[in-house]
Amino acid sequence: MNNFIFRNPTKLIFGKGTISQLPKEIDPTKKVLLTFGGGSVKKNGVYDQVIKALEGYDLVEFWGIEPNPKVETLRKAVALGKAEKVDMVLAVGGGSVVDGSKLIAASIVSELDPWALVSNRFPITESLPLASVLTLPATGSEMNSGAVISNAETNEKFAFYSFHPVFSILDPEVTFSLPEFQISCGIADTFVHTMEQYLTTPGQSPLMDRWAEGILLTLIEIAPEIMEDKTNYDLMSDFMLCATMALNGFISMGVSQDWTTHMIGHELTALKGVTHGETLAIVLPATMTVLSEQKKGKILQYGERIWGITEGSEGVRVAEAIACTERFFRMLGLKTRLSELGIGQDTIDEIERRFNERQVAFGERQNVTGPVARAILEECL
Repeated sequence: MNNFIFRNPTKLIFGKGTISQLPKEIDPTKKVLLTFGGGSVKKNGVYDQVIKALEGYDLVEFWGIEPNPKVETLRKAVALGKAEKVDMVLAVGGGSVVDGSKLIAASIVSELDPWALVSNRFPITESLPLASVLTLPATGSEMNSGAVISNAETNEKFAFYSFHPVFSILDPEVTFSLPEFQISCGIADTFVHTMEQYLTTPGQSPLMDRWAEGILLTLIEIAPEIMEDKTNYDLMSDFMLCATMALNGFISMGVSQDWTTHMIGHELTALKGVTHGETLAIVLPATMTVLSEQKKGKILQYGERIWGITEGSEGVRVAEAIACTERFFRMLGLKTRLSELGIGQDTIDEIERRFNERQVAFGERQNVTGPVARAILEECL
């Protein structure tokens, strides 16, 4: 196991009716910028719960943070927050709203343009306090410091790291009205977050392996039931907690990580607008295939422990583990091939060019360069 430092300061407030606890967590003398997405929180009652809980507070509202939050939108929120001299930011929505709000909170106290904070990788040393009321399990942004921000002008999508939320409220009941496609993408995102930290090399940490496998097995167990009944509180509770635990640092302590699938997926979103979770369903099986020799030991472990694959040669078992993974995404109703979305060689060419231009090297061995990304994408066709 590698050396590591672990710290997660986010207070997690989980369960039915927990939105009502907002006044216990927010100083009533603070002016709060509330950030929202496109308006679903008004349809499902979350907005009313938040406003009722914060009755008497000095509130400023910003609406319109889109999926894969665009810096062009976030600049408007930053300008509003600065003009209103807000003291904290409360994100109410899914992972994109929380992601965007991390940049908003950091940019309000910065003289730099928000995109400079993202693209130049400046270390964030100051930010307004941020908290969240989560409505869509997927990204884990409610309990980590990361975010992913898009730039519509340049068709780019980059990771950004700031401060953890001070607290996050997770009430599984607010997920009952989510569209099935969003739930499927959230499950896929959670699954692949776990795989990025798990599917590297064996023997690093039995504890981290078992924690990760616990998340994967839980998702595989509950996903078909959620597809049948998305209003089952216990199922959605497990899903919500899986999404948080998959990316809050608990399963990555002391072990190597990959993130190839995410980096390629981000480019598909930036260039073609494909929903993030579906990009991962498309790219992960191909990543496993192209890097199967490098990852063989862990794929064999994954196949045996997750899918019960114990018969056949190593090559047969590796191929079956990959096939099981793709079938799982298919069961969720997600596409797993670029051709199903009309994406072809021109997009592959551009992604390879971008990887080459940036001189990137992803994966646990830092050997996923432009040509390797091309091979993975061609496997996705």
